Amino acid sequence: MNQDQLKQLVAQAAADYVAAHAPAGCVLGVGTGSTANLFIDALAPIKSRFVGAVSSSEASSRRLESIGIPVLDLNTVSEIPIYVDGADEVDGGLHAIKGGGAALTREKIVAAVAREFVCIADASKKVPVLGKFPLPVEVIPMAREQVARALRALGGEPRWREGVITDNGNVILDVHGLAIVDPVALESEIDHITGVVTSGLFARRRVDLLLIGGPDGVERLSRT
Repeated sequence: MNQDQLKQLVAQAAADYVAAHAPAGCVLGVGTGSTANLFIDALAPIKSRFVGAVSSSEASSRRLESIGIPVLDLNTVSEIPIYVDGADEVDGGLHAIKGGGAALTREKIVAAVAREFVCIADASKKVPVLGKFPLPVEVIPMAREQVARALRALGGEPRWREGVITDNGNVILDVHGLAIVDPVALESEIDHITGVVTSGLFARRRVDLLLIGGPDGVERLSRT
C-alpha cells in the first residue's frame, strides 16, 4: 500500500474506534491535516451519533460542516470524550510533533480539553527520537527575531515559514536540527520564551492511543 492508502486505512480505523467508544450524543474533537481530512470523510455515515464537533482549524470546520456535522465553539462545550488528530512525528513514549499545517495552538487547546487523544498516522511518522521533522513554533509576529535568537541558543536552527499566517494571526518558526531526547523539558523551555504562543511538541499532554497504518494493517499503541 502507498502512503495515501495507509492514511485512508488508519482514518477508517479511527472512525470505527469513535463509533465504538464515543458516547452517543457527544461532542467530538477533530484535528487538522491530510489524515484528519480522511477521518472527517469517514465520519459521514455515523454523523448522527454526534451533536457536533470542536475543530482545531477553519479548514477542518468547513469540511465537517460540508458533511453535516455542526461545528461548536469550545467555550460552549464542557466535555470532549475523544479528540482525533494526525501527527508529523510520534515517538515510542507517545510524545508527538504537530503543526505542519500551522494549526498547533488550536490543536493543543482541544487536546487539553479532551479526555482521550487518539492520534492517527501512517507508519512513516513513528520515530525513535523526535526532531527529524522540523519543530513548528507559533510566535507573535513582532517577536519573531527575538524568539529565533532564543531558539538558536537551545541548539536549533529556526526558519520563518514565510507567507503563512495562522488562524490566530501569528507566524510560524520551524526549528531544524533538533534531536529531542527529553520532549517534556524542551516543551516547557520553549513555551517560556517571551513571544512564543506555543510549540508543536505534544509532550506534557501526549497521545493516549496511537493508531499506525502499516502494510500489515493498523497497529495500536496505548499509554495504558
